[in-house]
Amino acid sequence: MLTATTLKAQAVELGFDLCGVAPAVEHAELGFLPDWLAGGYGGTMGYLPRTARRRADVRHVLPSAQTVISLGTVYNTDRPYSTELGDPSIADISRYAWGADYHDVVGSRTRALFEWMRTTSAEPFEGRTYVDTGPVQERVYAQHAGLGWIGKNTCVINPELGSWLFLSEILCSLPLETDSPSLDQCGTCTLCLDACPTGAIVEPWVLDATRCLSYLTIEVKQTIPLTFREALGAHVYGCDICQDVCPWNAQAARTDDVVWQPHAAFDRPALTDLWGRPDSDLAPIVAKSAMSHTGLRNLRRNTAVALGNSGTAEAQHALAAPAAVAMDADSIVTEHVAWAREKLEASRTDVIG
Repeated sequence: MLTATTLKAQAVELGFDLCGVAPAVEHAELGFLPDWLAGGYGGTMGYLPRTARRRADVRHVLPSAQTVISLGTVYNTDRPYSTELGDPSIADISRYAWGADYHDVVGSRTRALFEWMRTTSAEPFEGRTYVDTGPVQERVYAQHAGLGWIGKNTCVINPELGSWLFLSEILCSLPLETDSPSLDQCGTCTLCLDACPTGAIVEPWVLDATRCLSYLTIEVKQTIPLTFREALGAHVYGCDICQDVCPWNAQAARTDDVVWQPHAAFDRPALTDLWGRPDSDLAPIVAKSAMSHTGLRNLRRNTAVALGNSGTAEAQHALAAPAAVAMDADSIVTEHVAWAREKLEASRTDVIG
């Protein structure tokens, strides 16, 4: 028999760490998106205004929806946070991208739960599954499903597990028993706002994506604005700083699920080693990770900037090698290589002077 209780038990069997049910109603938090977009905080992410109406209510996606089943998967592995390392010569990669592509893994598990619902329910129903890419404001439904509250850094925070969570959801026409929404527990803490190197969290719960290192290294497809290149530091894909410093992650849950363990190529690699890997070696690894969203070119672009920021002689030698430039003759990459070389040369001149 399909009930909220049996559903949650099956979710655990399939590898989910959290499962809750939210009502498919017009939650007040859903109205934040239009104002956020009007503030220009969405940058070049044109898909957001294009789908804003559908994102306003899941019933614009599935008119028969009565409930939203929200699922959480812990991806935090046994590795130090980037803020603990502080080594400018080590590539900084968001931990969600260390292992397998979550779209594939979490997507498969979410669909498996949906199929279980199909075979278990005594009555037919309509439903849809999404993992990150659908027109669903997943954090709002996660909060109203009791998975956690939306923190000041805009991440969903669970009081027991922390915020290192992949979210997915099933829109459903069944009137399942719903959970109580999570209550905000950020209190007066502003560590995430204070730690952001570009001031991207302009006020609690408001992220200016155009200043965010994740946006700059992932969503920006062309040149990274000059004003933000130094702020990138060693970040080559994404940024975890606002989660690293969150007190709720001080004792965050860890997973030993093999799919989330870091691939050797992304396990705190030296920038010079990452840069020196040939495309033929790196491309297949990127294609099977969350980095497939942006591809190898942008990883090369970001790594060039990080090498320039590192200020090391090793970085200068790596960027000077003709073979390195030949790895990708794309003008976007070579422009950032030129910037990095100039920065390294200027740093060397300053030291000598």
